[in-house]
Amino acid sequence: MTMRASSSPDETAEARFRSLVAGYRPLANVPDEFIGADGRPRSHWVKFFHALSELGAAEIDRRFATADRNIRDTGVSYRAYGDTSERAWPLSHLPLLIEADEWRAIAAGVTQRARLLEAVVSDIYGPATLVENGDLPAAAVTGCADFLPQLQGLKPPSGNFLFLYAADIGRGPDGSWWVIGDRTQAPSGAGYALANRLVQSRAFPALYRDMNVERLAPFFQAFRDGLIGAASHADPRICLLTPGPYNETYFEQAYLARYLGFLLVEGGDLTMRDNEINVRTIAGLKRADVIWRRIDSDFADPLELNARSRLGVPGLVEALRAGGVVMANGLGSGVLEAPVMMSFLPRLCRRILGEDLLMPNVATWWCGQPRERERVLARPDRMAIAGAFGNPVLGYPANQAIVGASLTGDEKQRLRAEIDRRGVDFVGQEVVNLSTTPVWENGRLEPRPFVLRVYAARTRDGWAIMPGGFCRISGRPDARAVSMGEGVRSADVWVLADGPVEHVTLLPTDETVRIRRVMGHLPSRAADNLFWLGRYLERAEATLRLIRCLAGRLIETDTAGNARSAIERIVRLFIAWGTVPAKASAEVMHLAATGLHSNKEFGSALALVRDAHRAASFIRERLSTDTWRLIEQLRMGLDRDEDASLTEAEAFERANAALETIAAIAGLAQENMNRGAGWHFVQMGRRIERAINTCRFARHFAHPEAPVEELDILLDLIDSPITYRSRYMMGVALGPVRDMAVLDPFNPRSVAFQVEKLNGHIAELPVLAEDGMLEAPRRLALQLAADISTTLADKLDINRTLAFENALLALAEAIAARYFLQGPHVARADTASGLA
Repeated sequence: MTMRASSSPDETAEARFRSLVAGYRPLANVPDEFIGADGRPRSHWVKFFHALSELGAAEIDRRFATADRNIRDTGVSYRAYGDTSERAWPLSHLPLLIEADEWRAIAAGVTQRARLLEAVVSDIYGPATLVENGDLPAAAVTGCADFLPQLQGLKPPSGNFLFLYAADIGRGPDGSWWVIGDRTQAPSGAGYALANRLVQSRAFPALYRDMNVERLAPFFQAFRDGLIGAASHADPRICLLTPGPYNETYFEQAYLARYLGFLLVEGGDLTMRDNEINVRTIAGLKRADVIWRRIDSDFADPLELNARSRLGVPGLVEALRAGGVVMANGLGSGVLEAPVMMSFLPRLCRRILGEDLLMPNVATWWCGQPRERERVLARPDRMAIAGAFGNPVLGYPANQAIVGASLTGDEKQRLRAEIDRRGVDFVGQEVVNLSTTPVWENGRLEPRPFVLRVYAARTRDGWAIMPGGFCRISGRPDARAVSMGEGVRSADVWVLADGPVEHVTLLPTDETVRIRRVMGHLPSRAADNLFWLGRYLERAEATLRLIRCLAGRLIETDTAGNARSAIERIVRLFIAWGTVPAKASAEVMHLAATGLHSNKEFGSALALVRDAHRAASFIRERLSTDTWRLIEQLRMGLDRDEDASLTEAEAFERANAALETIAAIAGLAQENMNRGAGWHFVQMGRRIERAINTCRFARHFAHPEAPVEELDILLDLIDSPITYRSRYMMGVALGPVRDMAVLDPFNPRSVAFQVEKLNGHIAELPVLAEDGMLEAPRRLALQLAADISTTLADKLDINRTLAFENALLALAEAIAARYFLQGPHVARADTASGLA
């Protein structure tokens, strides 16, 4: 009997590889990254897919799921334009692969372009010789909304406009790379490229290592060092100026600020004094040396630029004129992004650098010139028509090119008439079909068009190119442009080195680095949000404790007599707190569901957790990944149907689960959060809110006629039944319960305990003047601590408890007035002590 030999491991691996790539077909007449122009797979992709196929289908799916989970857990997100809520970041599971030789050519082309654009923008706002000599028509500059005549003659303090430049590139029909667009205003996406890399390298660590992927950390280190070198002071304070948490890429801005160690600020955090820009901090005004802006130039200064702006800093332009701050990128640099510029860059490159463009841009003809206008009008069906200055065409969205062949007859007539009337507003561009890269689609490989954004950073030694970039992949096979909208994904970009790559991090290794144990001065806005994060979490906890108490009483009792009266008292407190509507249903369990999950009531647990989530989103760069994940988990766990019927046990379990998550958040802050000013403000928010709520609990459930059932509720709410019974052999009595809730300094949930901790936190905060005088928060806290510690238990009644509650509210107001941004009420430091 003849035996058939079993398949060898190599044969099995080869079969898996062939199964993986079977059926992959590039789009007709479109370059593809996997399949070369000769119809054969490229060797580096073959190596990648061989290694991937060796994992097996089940393991590949598990790794992809790991990557998706990592995206969710770390909170990587974005907003599409017009979105009111964030979306999870859409990561493509396969990276884009580029070989070392090809990347060197890309890097050379992008470096040359960065040098060229720096020279052009410096001339535009400087001597203007390009316009004077006729190399660049004046209308091509002044017609752009991003040209700021107010900055004419302003020389940047560092001598440079561009610190971070990005080029959107794609393969042309000849297989070479072309520049599709320039990003000089405030290039986005670098942070997402970094997030993509961290996720992919964790999902496929061995594959990432074996493919010799170039690291991204050296680029970011060089960029950071370049900004440090541009400052006029040693150990500069670098700020990332954000439009705020509702911006489409706010996650990225917070992510980069945390990764690079920059201070994330909004316009309201900054002020101009004595021709310098300063950050408003809890310790007064502190000089900002470098501002990396992520807002458009026009919005940077409402005094000299756009008066409607609420994002900028009044007086910023004057500070730039005086050399009081370095701006990256320089204001007005967005003029280089106008499509009209592309029509002149080939000639300008020869004129300025004496070189041809190493990487050509899409052929562009500006209709503000007679010969070019006639060329566009002669063959509109073979061109894409775009606004010369990013202006809309035929009512289509701004910055969107319209393919002439896709227009109706009436639209073509309208377009011709508009170009004849005002040709300066239009450019014609060669139609570019983007090349494709493999994506994983429903368990198989499919080609999809992509755009690659490549970054160049100014460093002390010239321009550095990120070895990788921000790759956007269309969800449609016929896309001609890709933005982060519906169906678009982003891929990690692997530049494959010729040999093993050294591991690099942003952690300093120089032994001369000055030791520092504090994180610098806390901006007032950040302190405000940290304080309210603590308060909202504590409010949510108090509400959840009440709901758990209510459900527990319904489980344990027959709701007769005093028990029923106690339940009614809980419901009245719900109404007073806005947890349930004033005309609430008489069905108690419906009230519990409303209190947990209502979208309408401002005091529901869900509403309070959403408030906490919003406060946390404003300071995301200051929160650990674990903390953010728990806050997200808390919000999602409470976001349920409030009209669904709940049993007492279900309400109890849901409230208990949410309380456990809040306890985990508090535990992380207690055990892992650096004991800087930020930690003090979180703790102050929790302590002051807990003390206020305990006063209210005591007034509500420890009134003079309170039956045992209501006193038991108060003990439950302050987590003290066991302590009470071990301390008092007799039954529950009014005086001891009041003492334990309000005056007992050893009970971690008493008012006295919170006030003692508040006093300590306030004492650790900086003062504006070293004159020996107590500031208002400290004075009020000391006075309240003295009042509580000297109150006798038998003199404690509802009125006295109410007085403590009002004193706590006054203390909260004093903290806000002293430390937070309050318009004309902001506490100011004098020049001598406030500037550094």
